[in-house]
Amino acid sequence: MSEPLNIKQTDRPPGNARKHPENWVTADEPMTGAQASYLQTLAEEADEPVAADLTKAEASKRIDELQEKTGRG
Repeated sequence: MSEPLNIKQTDRPPGNARKHPENWVTADEPMTGAQASYLQTLAEEADEPVAADLTKAEASKRIDELQEKTGRG
């Protein structure tokens, strides 16, 4: 049996801490339920519309935009 990987956060290069959403393997999949829920909350606070058919990458970008607008970012 192989040993489990024991990678500490400090072992990872700092540049990989956050990938751009376009580079995600799952970027084109539909947004998650958690993303949809949080987007709805942010959209209501910002009085902004949000499309219901966003991909994970699009939802992530929209969350960032709305966090900036609402001061949650």
